[in-house]
Amino acid sequence: MKVIFDTDPGIDDAMALLYLSKLPEIDLLGITTVVGNADLATTTRNALFLRERFGLSAPVVRGAGKTLDGVEKAEPVIVHGVNGLGEIEIPAVDESGLAPGEASQFIIDMLKAHPGEVSIIAVGRMTNLALALRAEPEVAKLAKQVVIMGGAFGYQGRSGNITPAAEANIHGDPVAADEIFAADWPVVVVGLDVTHDIILDTAYLETLSREVGENGALLAQMCEHYARFYKEMMGLSGVVGHDLLAVTYALHPEWFETRRGPIIVVRDGVAVGQTIQMPESRKGGHPDWANRPAQTICTSVDAGKVLEHYRETVGR
Repeated sequence: MKVIFDTDPGIDDAMALLYLSKLPEIDLLGITTVVGNADLATTTRNALFLRERFGLSAPVVRGAGKTLDGVEKAEPVIVHGVNGLGEIEIPAVDESGLAPGEASQFIIDMLKAHPGEVSIIAVGRMTNLALALRAEPEVAKLAKQVVIMGGAFGYQGRSGNITPAAEANIHGDPVAADEIFAADWPVVVVGLDVTHDIILDTAYLETLSREVGENGALLAQMCEHYARFYKEMMGLSGVVGHDLLAVTYALHPEWFETRRGPIIVVRDGVAVGQTIQMPESRKGGHPDWANRPAQTICTSVDAGKVLEHYRETVGR
């Protein structure tokens, strides 16, 4: 499976990159960066650090530093720390892994080079994807699929995490997200409805640290900061593995239950960033949804299989 990983590392992004590094069935074409969990310079530096640390050969390609909605957002320091990776010590990075050019053009080039073969796994703001569509809308027909981590649709009572209505990645650039849902490519949304089932509790993180070696210990160290946030905000003893679940879907969609239908993102107002799907099963409906392609959202997941697969995979 050929994959572009679009990311804003990020602690849970680091979990997903370690996962990708251990999956021989995935051909990682590139790691594209975007502003989000930190500013663009920091997320790109973090991607280069993790690329080197995890032994990845795919290039890092710098992406969008500003969002399409034109709104500046505070960085989530309380969640990921000032350096985006839980305040671990990050040495000087080898920039030879940084490819020239822009992430949006890299996405276009890879889709054209491998028509029908490339899955884009996007776990940050959707800005790079939307810029690619704006430049060449027809490339949407060349993508195998786009799997995003973002959004929330109310399953198990789960709504937004950045506001009561909106999940952080979608809220971060609602214009870009709305444009990617409207495009003619198959999108799968792995949102808070399912990611909050993927709890890496204290015992699980200790097991990773023990079984996975230095990189397991690195994740556990990053997660000390992450876990404080979840303890204070949710009373959780552990962390949520949001981004790794998008990788799991690309490999094992059979572990998920889904619903199909067109999706709209609220672009402004108190509910900005809210994701709303009209189910395909609904008869009639508002024309704003009816004029859009049906996309897929995940509504439940076999969390036990996911956590077992992640542990076994990163321990290889």
